[in-house]
Amino acid sequence: MTFHQSPSTYTKHVHLNVADPSHITTFYKNVLGLRILNQTPSVVNFTANGQDIILTIEQSSGHSKHLPSETGLYHMAFLVPSKKELGAVFKHIHSSGHPFSGASDHNVSEALYLNDVEGNGIEIYYDRSPDQWIWQNNQVEMTIDPLDIESLMASSEQTIWSGMPEGTVMGHIHLRVANLTDAETFYVHGLGFDVVNRYGTQALFVSSNSYHHHMALNTWGQPSSIKRNEQTLGLKNFSIVYPSEKVRQDVVTQLANIGSSILTKDDYLSVIDPSGIEIQLFVG
Repeated sequence: MTFHQSPSTYTKHVHLNVADPSHITTFYKNVLGLRILNQTPSVVNFTANGQDIILTIEQSSGHSKHLPSETGLYHMAFLVPSKKELGAVFKHIHSSGHPFSGASDHNVSEALYLNDVEGNGIEIYYDRSPDQWIWQNNQVEMTIDPLDIESLMASSEQTIWSGMPEGTVMGHIHLRVANLTDAETFYVHGLGFDVVNRYGTQALFVSSNSYHHHMALNTWGQPSSIKRNEQTLGLKNFSIVYPSEKVRQDVVTQLANIGSSILTKDDYLSVIDPSGIEIQLFVG
């Protein structure tokens, strides 16, 4: 997984506001197989490897529910190390009775889709070897073919489920945005990602170091921007990790050049995208 460490720029962590932390904690622990790293009555941090936080859920005291017609999270994508481990994940979730919303062969990867108990979108996938990816004119070919479930299950026949694999990382983030042109300016000319695929005028995939995508942005259904606050349910923020302080400072300059305001926090920088989504910028 060299696309999720230096010298790549990559997504690492998602933070959700939730209505019922107890119910959703049970889902992420028992259905998805994440481990609790630490928790308080209102915040739970989950890990796959026992050290790094991959997902945070925080109880919201408000009632501002995020709707599918609004900008925000389309899905967060957990990348597992291999096909056999994805097969084990499939068997476990299937046996739990929790429904899948889809399953696709994307040529670069094989992926499962579902929603958590509060409707937040989830993808779980593994990557085929990059030497099998097809590139033309600096764009990667991605398909939406049916997933061969029998092959997936056969790959994991000897794999015993013991929770989400320790090598699991946050592979990418897929967002609903209000305006694709504004999003491209922000994520490409501001945050420094490269365009690796366009789907007409409604979706854009971007990445670092020739990954198939670290970020996906879409305007499907023409989502509207909402005025988020600390209590809005759904995506609260997510993090991006840069390979060095110099790279991050170059990004700060780029963001300033496009008119974005950057806030300095204890160990990260914070910026808001044109759709009102907070991104936290770290150095790996």
